[in-house]
Amino acid sequence: MLEDDQLQKAILAELGWDPSVVAAHIGVTTSAGIVTLTGHVETFAEKHAAEAAAWRVRGVKAVAEDIEVELPFERTRGDDEIAAAALERLAWDTSVPADAITIKVEQGWLTLSGQVEWHYQKAAAEQDVTRLHGVTGVSNQVIVRSTVDVSNISNNIQHALHRSWLLDDETVTVMANGGRIHLTGTVRSPHERQVAWATAWAAPGAISVENDIRIIE
Repeated sequence: MLEDDQLQKAILAELGWDPSVVAAHIGVTTSAGIVTLTGHVETFAEKHAAEAAAWRVRGVKAVAEDIEVELPFERTRGDDEIAAAALERLAWDTSVPADAITIKVEQGWLTLSGQVEWHYQKAAAEQDVTRLHGVTGVSNQVIVRSTVDVSNISNNIQHALHRSWLLDDETVTVMANGGRIHLTGTVRSPHERQVAWATAWAAPGAISVENDIRIIE
């Protein structure tokens, strides 16, 4: 396991390596694998990229992200303009069911609501609006509400985990209450944890996934 100062240097190096992030504006502190990001960026997309960069570093177990979005004057947009752009973007995305998502914008902060049948549809809606000019934040409150039979969902997810060459499925435990999934156990990296989470969300009938998998080295 990396020492705190080594992990901090590694994250700063990764931020500097990512061309979509201005690393000079971001501060990094570490404590026992827990990373805190501070500072400011010019877009919400850059904020998202900085968090993703931190997660890519070996030894990171958790990320607390406290970065502020400070839009330059030329990138500011009215809430009505942002709402119109977001609706148009969603309308062009074939992954998002027509008229399933409603949008509220307040001082550049987008709130998505509505209902869809699959998590990938909820995720696609968020990805569509994240990179729009003027957006300072996104709250994705879209509900996944599936009508699929979930009687075997736990076994189905366990079998899917077993198919993955990245994961040792014996270290991950899947519990299900209806379509609500709870993952526990251990993996070796943040990427493996993300793979397990995505695999669970891909199960027909999944409406929520609580990921309590721990990262060990």
